[in-house]
Amino acid sequence: MKRWMRLALLIGLAVAVSGVDLWAGNPVLSAEPQQPKTEATLLGLQFRTPQRGWAVGSGGTILKTVNGGKGWKKVVSGTSVLLTNVLFIDGKRGWVIGSNGTLRISTDGGDSWRPVSVGTEVPLYGISFPTPAHGWIVGGNGMILHTHDGGTSWHEQSSHTNATLYAVAFSSEQHGVAVGAVGTTLVTLDGGTTWTAHGFLGGVTLFGFEWSDSMIGWAVGNAGALFQTTDGGLHWTDRTIPCLQTCTKPIDLLRVRFTSPQTGWIVGERGIVYRTNDAGFTWQELRSITDVSLFGFSFSDASHAWASGERGTIIELKPNR
Repeated sequence: MKRWMRLALLIGLAVAVSGVDLWAGNPVLSAEPQQPKTEATLLGLQFRTPQRGWAVGSGGTILKTVNGGKGWKKVVSGTSVLLTNVLFIDGKRGWVIGSNGTLRISTDGGDSWRPVSVGTEVPLYGISFPTPAHGWIVGGNGMILHTHDGGTSWHEQSSHTNATLYAVAFSSEQHGVAVGAVGTTLVTLDGGTTWTAHGFLGGVTLFGFEWSDSMIGWAVGNAGALFQTTDGGLHWTDRTIPCLQTCTKPIDLLRVRFTSPQTGWIVGERGIVYRTNDAGFTWQELRSITDVSLFGFSFSDASHAWASGERGTIIELKPNR
């Protein structure tokens, strides 16, 4: 109770958390498991349309669907390393990243992949392309890589940290935020020419970051860590989701997505799902949709979403209101 009171005083308003049965009448969310026929841990997931999606994970696994996940095809990746993320910037051109400095590109919608050398062997975790020409990748030992020519060449930018960076997102070609281990948050306002640390958020590990508009962003991490910035990453408010009476251990929050400035979703450990409909003023806990951790999370639009995780799990999610 003392911890909860401290949080309430810090935030100014306690985060509302209540249980909801996903399959009750008029459910908030319906969830349907898919059958990708793999036991790989699927860390990265992206759907550009309700039909076309890609998932990547352990053992160099790359999966592709062209029918909304009703069927998944395994694609030859040319590698056996752990793949951590996938991003297509249009229907043809996409990237996968992973361990040992792995970066591979596809120019045919993910049917074939070829390696791209980036001059590092640290694991790569986060990727963002705010424009077709400009992209960033982050990873171990504070690694930040930038391309200004659509990925033909990549150059390291100085992060001034050795902390592992797990996520990066740009709201414009100039303005980006990267987050990672030991509560690290980095901000650039000049396209990565300079990156500046703006607070170490309680020493937690931050796994995901998302903009809900050009200045408001959300970072999620272990033990229920949830932080909000309203000024582009310069300052942060602790909105950590507390562990209440029914909770034995705070849940690790792994991915956050917003479909509008008001509506956001979080997935994480043990299949947990949270939702906000009031721009993060309150967060509602929904019933777990699976017993495994969910690492990948993608919306093709506000009505269609998918999550992926351990043991080859891919679940189609349909927000109903």
